[in-house]
Amino acid sequence: MVTVIEPDTKQTGKDAASRTEADGRRCALDRIRNIGIMAHIDAGKTTVTERILYYSGRLYKMGEVHEGTATMDFMPQEQERGITISSAATSCRWLDHQINIIDTPGHVDFTVEVERSLRVLDGAVAVFCGVAGVQPQSETVWRQAQKYKVPRLAFVNKMDRKGAVLDSVVTQMKERLAAPAEALQMPIGSEENFEGVVDLVHMKALRFATEDLGARAVESEIPDGLYAEALARRARLIEAVADRDEELLHLYLEQPEVPEEPLMAAIRRQTVFGRFVPVLCGSALRNKAVQPLLDAVVHYLPSPLDVPAVTGHDLKDEAKTVVRKSSDFEPLSALAFKISADAYVGKLTFVRVYSGQLKKGQNVFNPRTRKRERLGRILQLHANHREEVDVLYAGEIGGIAGLKNITTGDTLCAENQPVILERIEFPEPVMSMAIEPKTSADREGLQQALAVMAAEDPTFRTVIDPETGQTIIHGMGELHLEIIKDRMFREHRVQARAGRPMVAYHETVRATARAEHVFQREIAGRGQFAQITLEVAPRSRGTGNKIEFQVSADRIPTEFREAVEEGVKDGLVTGVLGNYPLTDLLVKVVDGKFHPVDSTELAFRMAAVMALRDASSSALPAILEPIMAVEIITPEEYMGDVLGDVNSRRGRIKEMALKEAVQIIRAEIPLAELFGYSTALRSLTKGRASYSMEPEMFEVVPETIQESILNR
Repeated sequence: MVTVIEPDTKQTGKDAASRTEADGRRCALDRIRNIGIMAHIDAGKTTVTERILYYSGRLYKMGEVHEGTATMDFMPQEQERGITISSAATSCRWLDHQINIIDTPGHVDFTVEVERSLRVLDGAVAVFCGVAGVQPQSETVWRQAQKYKVPRLAFVNKMDRKGAVLDSVVTQMKERLAAPAEALQMPIGSEENFEGVVDLVHMKALRFATEDLGARAVESEIPDGLYAEALARRARLIEAVADRDEELLHLYLEQPEVPEEPLMAAIRRQTVFGRFVPVLCGSALRNKAVQPLLDAVVHYLPSPLDVPAVTGHDLKDEAKTVVRKSSDFEPLSALAFKISADAYVGKLTFVRVYSGQLKKGQNVFNPRTRKRERLGRILQLHANHREEVDVLYAGEIGGIAGLKNITTGDTLCAENQPVILERIEFPEPVMSMAIEPKTSADREGLQQALAVMAAEDPTFRTVIDPETGQTIIHGMGELHLEIIKDRMFREHRVQARAGRPMVAYHETVRATARAEHVFQREIAGRGQFAQITLEVAPRSRGTGNKIEFQVSADRIPTEFREAVEEGVKDGLVTGVLGNYPLTDLLVKVVDGKFHPVDSTELAFRMAAVMALRDASSSALPAILEPIMAVEIITPEEYMGDVLGDVNSRRGRIKEMALKEAVQIIRAEIPLAELFGYSTALRSLTKGRASYSMEPEMFEVVPETIQESILNR
């Protein structure tokens, strides 16, 4: 028996984007799914998203990444390079559910977009290449999702490609990601003969009609040649779920042939708990098996009601926890997770509403600034298109135009019931580049453009070199800085000259040391006095800086402590060896002295800077360099040359594996040794090898290398 499942043609783009129905009835919270699409670069995230929007009726025509027509890749830089640079939000309807989607970048330079998206999402779809499997950035985004406890399901894409093996990818997920992954499907055909999938939950075969771009799913009985294997796979699936779900285990012991309804319910429970990862497969580019992925999003990923209520802390007492349940009738709490400069609406703030409602014209309170702002235009987002609405309800993701004093990570709440939600942590930049205006007329425009882009991107920073007066921009990699430079020319019409990219070194200390500094001056006819004793000590790598006060108020009065802390932070910015920022330090303020008349905030701030420099100089300071985790895929005959080149670059081989006649080398290599590596690798392997990298950690630079860095 063959059943043709027609696509849902009743839904229009307007219906899909709007939270309210024509009769005013809004989508129930349990029918909302906030999901992100995440993966390694070139695994097919944006193509999957395009198919989701097309099959759900949100788009009338598919866009293609390789043609530069993908809806979600709307930036000129994205269309030219065929990669996602900025996360984009949209929404669609499927099976009477509202699915809010954020398509995230896969390139390591833009990992901040994944970080801040996962912070506000309830679930995620991890896309893996059926051939390459778990790649370096796959591991990074998986760890980010783990950090925020985001339930996931996996989609193994490109099953029509040569070398694509579903079971191999599932095994890699278990081994490299420690993921409790199990396949809910098995492929029908392989490589270029991939036709569709067998649904192991419902025990049906699904094929997708080519004449209408796969919009019709043709359901039939499982072919005889695959039925026995499908039965065995379904039995393994049931056992895997029953191992984790007590309710299903009781049913399984009584009835090994578990019906589909309790099996689906158990899969959903364990997926929401994070103890199970359903795996599906297909080929988005060939329009095969995307609809079952949409079904799985609805059936297995959580609604805002299924995840724990968001928590924050009280404005007046940080130790006091405040809970906000996902409800329209709770006090307002929303998180601004992204700032964007929009050509049409100006400053656009992306927000996730956790509780209450954001209404046009209402006043909201920002606990960071302790100020209120009036909401102007409220927008539903569809890539670079906006649809104005009157309200954003609990559980929704949308945009607010025109907010002035807001930054990424700020909370918006009710002034009479304030709450501060947990801010988003961002990685440190690893690369820098000098930039200067071509003419004096471009100087002001350059500073304005840099300020706008720094407000949008927390991993992009600008500083003025105190010795040369140059403007130095910091980012996550060569591509990141290249995109920043390109946007400056195109969007902001600023003409500037840029230097070569440089490694963003840091400094640290390797010993404990103490120093005292007395600041005593006469400035503008008034005495300035402060005395401070500081102790610095190393902290574990990657833990950042910490400031502790171990001094009584009779030595340093309370009103000067903030100035001391600001002075310490000032000192941490420049370091003592090469003006690189100091990191991984514990700074203790252990003693001090003040004068009842002459002591000022300025004096204590300056004394703190000098005491920190003196203590750091005596604590065996050292330069830290970024180390990259590199994965190289090379034909076996070039293995020796590639390994030799890695060793010459101060690299450490961590793992080697043979797969499908190619060698996969995983190594740790200093970023400073990787400039121009793509050209060198192509030369060594006649263009047949490829590599990818991601930041791994910071390490102390060897003494000989440190001397050459400081003598530049």
